[in-house]
Amino acid sequence: MSDINNNSIYDESQIQVLEGLEAVRKRPGMYIGSTSSRGLHHLVYEIVANSIDEALAGRCDIIKVIVHKDNSVTVTDNGSGIPVGIHPKMGIPTLEVVHTILHAGGKFGSGAYSVSGGLHGVGASVVNALSESMEVEVKREGHIYRQKYSRGKPLTSVDIVGDTDETGTITTFKPDPEIFEEIVYDFDAMISRYREMAFLNKGINIKLIDERPEESVEKNLHYEGGIISFVEYLNKSKEPLHDEVIYLEGSRDANIVEVAMQYNDSYNESVFTYANNIATTEGGTHLTGFRAAITKVLNDYARKFNILKENDKNLSGEDVREGLTAVLSVKLPEPQFEGQTKTKLGNSEIRTLVENVVSDKLFIFLEEHPAVAKIILDKSITAARAREAARKARELTRRKSAMDSSTLPGKLADCSEKDPTKTEIFIVEGDSAGGSAKQGRDRKIQAILPLWGKMLNVEKSRMDKVYDNEKLSPVIIALGAGIGDEFDTSKLRYDKIIIMADADVDGSHIRMLLLTFFFRYMRPLVEQGHVYIAMPPLFKVYKGKEEYYAYDDIELDKIFKERGWRKDDPNVNIQRFKGLGEMNPDQLWETTMNPETRTIIKVDLEDAISADEVFCKFMGDKVEPRREYIQMHARDVSNLDI
Repeated sequence: MSDINNNSIYDESQIQVLEGLEAVRKRPGMYIGSTSSRGLHHLVYEIVANSIDEALAGRCDIIKVIVHKDNSVTVTDNGSGIPVGIHPKMGIPTLEVVHTILHAGGKFGSGAYSVSGGLHGVGASVVNALSESMEVEVKREGHIYRQKYSRGKPLTSVDIVGDTDETGTITTFKPDPEIFEEIVYDFDAMISRYREMAFLNKGINIKLIDERPEESVEKNLHYEGGIISFVEYLNKSKEPLHDEVIYLEGSRDANIVEVAMQYNDSYNESVFTYANNIATTEGGTHLTGFRAAITKVLNDYARKFNILKENDKNLSGEDVREGLTAVLSVKLPEPQFEGQTKTKLGNSEIRTLVENVVSDKLFIFLEEHPAVAKIILDKSITAARAREAARKARELTRRKSAMDSSTLPGKLADCSEKDPTKTEIFIVEGDSAGGSAKQGRDRKIQAILPLWGKMLNVEKSRMDKVYDNEKLSPVIIALGAGIGDEFDTSKLRYDKIIIMADADVDGSHIRMLLLTFFFRYMRPLVEQGHVYIAMPPLFKVYKGKEEYYAYDDIELDKIFKERGWRKDDPNVNIQRFKGLGEMNPDQLWETTMNPETRTIIKVDLEDAISADEVFCKFMGDKVEPRREYIQMHARDVSNLDI
């Protein structure tokens, strides 16, 4: 029995029924994921997705997105326009139905949209519910129709406000400050998102305009090459091994498959999959079919032309995908996504279709391009040899069981708690800082793993070098979840992996090296939100018994202003920490490790393509992309130590 004494009455009156769009305003996270920046950007995406669906139906080729100074957004397209006549079932204008009733849309049957990304019919109505104001203009049947709304409710009727020969829809909405924590759009993130849409729908023009800066910023996204151009873009910071992007396509019934692929000299696989323009970040049946097909085709080709001898083992999927950049896009009338997030495709028939298309078309391509086939197979066979060399090293990193401490690294100071959901590990730069961290930590839930010196840059290394690296193997063993294709988060020994390095250039480099390693070899760690960056303070400022910590110059100035102190006051002391090792255990605990008072940054994988680009650019072999970036952004650097 519970000890809680609850005297409140539970009867019929306690059952709350949320009518119309009240449910959306009450639980916005259920519909847009969160009320943070991600949810804010999702509003824009929902409206743009409707225009993209018009493009998929062949009725639209121009989409314009404008971010206004007042943080309202306008999305314009030249599609057929949302129907405005009286809805036969609801008895009100269809335009109003679409914007005020959940699960109302033209994407449930097989009529208006044979292929669509918006399956749930919640897009426009959810955006309306979460907007302070919304105005929709429809150009259709010779007239311009307009209706205004606020927080999901119509303010006006559907009025004719003009005549026109054009068609299309113009939607302007202003997110509700009562719902969103902060209304700040990331224009660069929007460019990345809609660049994908432009690649996936060749011929479409997407124009983005940001009116917030003093001078408006415009970006036009248009790619006639479609996903071929997409692969070329993805490989721009890498060194392709063959000039031509391999393009494969096929269809059955209303299902369409497109594949573009090109190998490069890296050691990583970069395969991005989409279903009806939706990024399926968890893969699904289409990815399974693709991977099975290329493994079979390359082995069959190698056997047919005696590249693999009779006694040679078959190449594994891991071998044939080393250095592969590919985009796989499928379009189908009835996609079955696993979960509301739509990140994994479940249609079984798509696996068969993708496998057949890739098997048939790729084999023909290789037979017609033997020089390209040789390059791909040479790389795959070299990867196979490296994999075999890595096998013994991998065995050393495997733990006998998730809690068998006998195999743990010697420098690891483990915690006593055995429930992985309650624990965290600090990967600390240097033995000195590691010593302070070990003394200052909460021994029950916090483990400390000190690292020393620069570790391997995995962007430039094959997996056998990773397994064998004395700096990385302690990390692999301590986390206990394996590596690469064998990585299993269910075996993870800690819920939070916190990188704690000095706030200087060397510390930044170590953070980048570790993040590159996690992204390339333990990506689910990042995708599932287990990786964090510790934020140690740069300054301690004190006067008498009063003392404060500041994480940057701005915070330091704020402390002086709030306390009424002057920096030239001889009684005011400023200590600048040059490294974690300068802090005593109590200071490190108070400022950087105490869950109640610390600041840590969660590493999110908002955009896998942008992340891949960043790691290739900064950690790869190609110098030119790095030089261009530095030249472009050098003036933005204010403090190189931070």
